[in-house]
Amino acid sequence: MSYIVSKLIGYLRLMRPANIITAIADILAGIAISGYFINVNFEVYTLDFTLPVVCLCLATMGLYGGGVVFNDVFDATLDATERPERPIPSGIISKTQGIILGSYLLLVGILSAFAVGRLGGYSGWLAIGIAVSALVYNRWGKHHAFLGPLNMGLCRGLNLLLGISIVPDALEKYWWMGCIPVVYIAAVTNISRGEVHGGTAKNIRITAICYAAVYIAMGVLAFLHHRLWTALPFILFFAAMINIPLIKAFKNPVGPNIGKAVKAGIIALIVMNAAWVAAFAQVPFALSVLLLLPVSIGLGKLFAIT
Repeated sequence: MSYIVSKLIGYLRLMRPANIITAIADILAGIAISGYFINVNFEVYTLDFTLPVVCLCLATMGLYGGGVVFNDVFDATLDATERPERPIPSGIISKTQGIILGSYLLLVGILSAFAVGRLGGYSGWLAIGIAVSALVYNRWGKHHAFLGPLNMGLCRGLNLLLGISIVPDALEKYWWMGCIPVVYIAAVTNISRGEVHGGTAKNIRITAICYAAVYIAMGVLAFLHHRLWTALPFILFFAAMINIPLIKAFKNPVGPNIGKAVKAGIIALIVMNAAWVAAFAQVPFALSVLLLLPVSIGLGKLFAIT
């Protein structure tokens, strides 16, 4: 029994459950931006309304889970030196088992996305784009100082668009919003390189500038949608959550401080997405997304985030 439990925990560690919660928040934010939640009758939820939402959440769980599993598969040799406690280098999960799990998760993600619409719909093809982007990042992108962060950001940007794709016409209108998560995740990825050996003040400054551009853009869009005062508390919470650990890392850019800043940047995606929901839909939906935050934080204490 202990062997089975250790295997199960090893698989969960590979999938990074806390991060998967943030990916679900991306989808819910995209759905809110699409207008899908507008004029919803809270007392009448039909299968036709809820099934596409469930399918997209399942899709992002598979895509994100598969992507991070392959991250550990490709990094197995490096992790054997730098992070030997991880499932693959520690021997709990074999490299072959990791490849099988990652492939299965990506396939589930793609098929779930195609279930939302017809074969020629946007969702399935966006899912394929996310899977390809994740694999490219894991194999080549992460090793490039400039293209690597953009590649990682592209995965998140496409994930937001996957949520918006629930309303195809909205995707044609708001496709450009996928650029905002690209900038944000590129900024987080930019400093993540210093988690093990420490970072530099220059990299932290670049990340701080990108962060500022993101929450200023969020405020402008909320203002243009006449929901600034509704979204502002969420935006301020988001800004505080990412900047407090970043300032500490700037003052002392050692590995542990960089790691805390990176983890905060990842978990704060939930607050960022709650702000998007507040800017484009009703406050109850934004609060529902925000409730994912303690879930992600709790899982983050049990399983590694980075």
